[in-house]
Order: sequence, then structure tokens, then C-alpha cells
Amino acid sequence: MSTRTLPKSRRELGELLLEAGSPALPIWLVASKEDASLQQLTDAQRSWLEARDWLPKPGAVLLLPNESGGVAGALLGVGIEDWATEAPLLAGALPAALPAGDYRFASTVPDPELATLAWLAGSYRFGRYKAENDVKPKRLVLPDRVDRARALALAEAVYFGRDLINTPANDLGPAELEAAARELAAEHGAAVKVTEGSSLLSDNFPMIHAVGRASDRPPRLIDLRWGSEHAPKVTVVGKGICFDTGGLDIKPGSAMTLMKKDMGGAASALAFAHLVMQAKLPLRLRVLIPAADNSISGNAFRPGDVLPSRSGMTVEIGNTDAEGRLVLADAISLADEEAPDYLITIATLTGAARVALGPDLPPLFTDDEDMAAPLLAHGRSVGDPMWRMPLWSPYDKLLKSNIADLNHIAEGSHAGSVIAALFLKRFVMQAKCFIHLDIFGWVPREQPGRPQGGEPQGARALFAYFEKALGP
Repeated sequence: MSTRTLPKSRRELGELLLEAGSPALPIWLVASKEDASLQQLTDAQRSWLEARDWLPKPGAVLLLPNESGGVAGALLGVGIEDWATEAPLLAGALPAALPAGDYRFASTVPDPELATLAWLAGSYRFGRYKAENDVKPKRLVLPDRVDRARALALAEAVYFGRDLINTPANDLGPAELEAAARELAAEHGAAVKVTEGSSLLSDNFPMIHAVGRASDRPPRLIDLRWGSEHAPKVTVVGKGICFDTGGLDIKPGSAMTLMKKDMGGAASALAFAHLVMQAKLPLRLRVLIPAADNSISGNAFRPGDVLPSRSGMTVEIGNTDAEGRLVLADAISLADEEAPDYLITIATLTGAARVALGPDLPPLFTDDEDMAAPLLAHGRSVGDPMWRMPLWSPYDKLLKSNIADLNHIAEGSHAGSVIAALFLKRFVMQAKCFIHLDIFGWVPREQPGRPQGGEPQGARALFAYFEKALGP
């Protein structure tokens, strides 16, 4: 298998945390130039601060010198008093700005666990294709009241999801995505069933097969199960398009560059699964990943084709570059057959979602009023935010087809993310609660706790919700 293994991630992460009480350089969190933390500095350090004209803007880091010209500690600007609410991963700015060494928080941190996660998340670098070097780590003394194993599990899920998304498509296709799911299942004692290639037709997953048949890497449906069948059923469907050319409606080069991340929904689903299984939440977890390449060849599906689906509905193809909702639909139908308590889809589905909310804020679609508000609140509190968008039923008529039961896109460019969510909802018949996240799965510019690259958006927010709702 070519992806980073979970045990390796755990070892690497563990080396970044020191036991409480270990000697380390202090880090003070500063909200303003009148912050009480600054009174703990020496006169020389306060003079240095004035000479540099440093302002405690959120994420700004200033190294403090000692008497011999080395590093005595550092300041982290937090900018505002309620920074832990507005920017909970702000401590993630530190690893990139500090020299190698051992550090500790000298100021009170509102959420020590989240600050620890931010440090670990900000320490991430995808180095698979770079020559090994002996760069010394930047290590953090574990703050008081932080469970080391839990902090590492949270960070490990983030690393695992990021590694999957960052791996280029030549090294991560449907087979490698399956291998990652099997590795995760073996780690936690879960079961995996895979339906591959022509078996997708005989087992009634015609749209997954149609989307993936043009590739020389066979498409498949990955089905992971864990937990008691008597517990609340939580099923997550993650889009696993390992590379998306757009098909016959081919993308321009500028739009194809990042298409290795089109399996970001699958990465987020697996990251969420790791968190659930590691915490042993009392739920029955099922993860479904339709994995395929959307490629071009003589047998590629075409605009204007009418495809059968697992649900029995026929779907007219309006554009082959809207393939993600097709593979999701067959997987949703399978999930829906057992009427789960929660049916969640996570997908890098539409550019319209990015136009509406940008790369950092995925749209959340659901009709479940009881779940929407707490899920949004949990996402914000752990630095994994989302924003609710409407499943606006009057737009459902825009999916009308003259020759099939429905088209999978609407004419025009309006409300594209809403239309995609409504299409998916068409295949939900029995699930008690349906939730759809339209993620970007990528950080285009470095932010505190979020290096540029892949990001399993939604995974930690969902875990925080279910840990509160269903946890012990």
C-alpha cells in the first residue's frame, strides 16, 4: 500500500508532545499591547518588543531573545479577548514560525485540548516525495488537563485525511483508496466489503460503473461496517473520485490541476470513522465510498445518455463533469435501504459552493432542525466550521427531464450547490435524517493549524456532534 500507515503517523505525532513538567521555552498569548502577560517579560525583552514595533495581530509570532542571543521564548498574538471562539486553531500558527526546540504555554489557554490539536495540526507537512532530512522537531509540553491519547487520535485523523488528499492520483486510485479503508478497518476491527468492476453491474450499482468504466483502474464500492447492529445507525457516504478529468465534458487545464482532491469526501469520511472507532462511540457506523476515476475513452459515458440507477429512477446526463452526484446516488440508495438514523454525504461536489461561501466554509444541507444548530455550533467550537444552506424545494422542479425520471443538473448556473443537494435528496426515501456537506477539501493558502493542501473538512465537526449526542 502506498499511503502513510496509521502506526507511523501515531509515532510521528507522539514525538511532538512532551510530558507535563518537561523543561521548555515559554509561549505567552497576547491579546493587546496592555496584556498582563507582557509584565512577565524582562526589561530587555520589553525593549525588544518596542524596538520591533510588534503588534499582537491574530497569528503574529515574535521570538524573544535571551542574554546570549538565543531564544528565550515567544509571543503569539491573539488579537482579541475571545480568540478561542473566533479562531480556535490560532495556536497552529506557532510550529511554522518557531525554531526547533521545546515549548510550553506560559499563558492560560481557554481550551487546552484544542490548542494541542492546533499545534499538532500546524506541524503537519506532506513529505512523501521529498528527500529525508534531519530537521529537529518543535515539541510542545502537554498542557494540564489534556488527555494525550485523545489529542493524538484527533490529530492522527487529520493527518490521515490530509495524507490521502495530498497523495497524487498516480499513487492513489480506487485500489489504493480501498487499501486505506482496509487498513483503517484492520486497525479498529471493522469489516469491509468491496464490489468491484463488472460486479457493480450484477450487484445493481449501474451509475458507479458508468462513471468509472472508462478508466483502466476499475471502479468499486467500498463498504465499511463497525459497531453493534442494535446501536443508532450512522451511515456516511464519501465521494471517492480519485481523479476527475470532467469526462467528455473535459475540464480546462486550470480546473484539472487539483482534481487529485476530488476524493476529499472519502478522506473526510474515513477520518471521521477513525475518530468514532478510536473513541468507541456507541453507534453502528457504516462508511460507503464509491471510488472511481472520471476518465475519457471510447466507452466513457456521454452527455445525453440516460442511466439506470440502483433506486430504479432513470437519470439523464446533462454534463459528464457532474459525475460525483451520480456515484453518490447509487451509494445513497444502498445506505437508505436499511433506514439509518443518520445518512450523511460528504463530497467535493460543486464549484457553486465555493462561489457562495469560499474554500473555508462548506455548506451544510439538512431539513433536520434539531441537528442543524448543534452541528453548526460544534463545528465552530472545534475550528471545523460550516454554514447552513437551504434544501429549497421549489428548485427541485429544475431537475426535470423530458426523457428520463430526472436530469442530474439544471439548466443555467444559478443555485448549483442547492440543485446538487436536491438531486442527492431524491434518493433518500427511508433515512430518518439526511445531511449533506459540500466541502472543498483543500486549503489554498496557509492558515493557523491548516498548512496549504488537503483538509478533511467536516470530520471533526461531525465527531464532536456525535460524541456529545451519543457518547457515554
